[in-house]
Amino acid sequence: MFTTIDWENAINIRRSARSFEMRPVEESKLELLQSFADKMEIPFDHDVKIRMFKANMDKKLYTVFASPPDGMAFLANTDTCSVAAVGFVGELLILYATSLGLATCWYGHYALSELERIMPHLGKYAEQPMPKWGYGKGETDGERAVCITPLGYWQKEGVRFFDRVTETFISYKRKPVGALLENGMTEESLPAELLYAFDLARKAPSAANSQHWRFGVSDDFKTITITMPVGYKHMKWEHPNVDLGICACHFWLGLRLKGIDCKVSLSEDQGRAVWKFEV
Repeated sequence: MFTTIDWENAINIRRSARSFEMRPVEESKLELLQSFADKMEIPFDHDVKIRMFKANMDKKLYTVFASPPDGMAFLANTDTCSVAAVGFVGELLILYATSLGLATCWYGHYALSELERIMPHLGKYAEQPMPKWGYGKGETDGERAVCITPLGYWQKEGVRFFDRVTETFISYKRKPVGALLENGMTEESLPAELLYAFDLARKAPSAANSQHWRFGVSDDFKTITITMPVGYKHMKWEHPNVDLGICACHFWLGLRLKGIDCKVSLSEDQGRAVWKFEV
């Protein structure tokens, strides 16, 4: 299935949608999504689980926009590496959904009580006080819905003014690869295949378009790392490591599209995820 999907096009056209037509996704597409989720070949060990859910068509779940009937949740433990893996695994599925013509939105500030009502998943943890947005901050006990996404069809007429401004002036702008390279490495020195993969990686979405990832490349071009500055914090987004996983997913896809095999490993260093690619 990998070779039948135009991954580059999906990366280029995918945008976060916050206004949806209030109609369900066709059952045939939901079945394709579930089948893809079940068969995804992820190049590292992880504990991420995918769950589809049905939502009420109101603002209770996403709070700032009405929910379409369908959605997906990305469940995992909440240590640094598991949260980063959510970004990688979830983005692969979101890009596949994009290739099916579906609109999505990475969302972490959902109403947990509403998600638990429509998609029970917390078990004994449902008896504990629930935070207002998402599952909370930092590492918690047990498996949680780190992020969710609506699944549906974009309704352009309903886009809020803020989103129109963001789309025009922020969402499409990305730093050049050279601005993200570390240790004096330059775009001009990179092999064409790596530059292509980095170009897809830099297009990854991030909270408020922060683009906090940094690319490290060994002198022999055989080892690449993707991480963020030590101590990086976003002013309102608790999961910059999710964004880092999304970026790593794009980079891995770029390597695959160029026929480059690699070993992928994920580790934690000083509270941040570190993605390592050995080609």
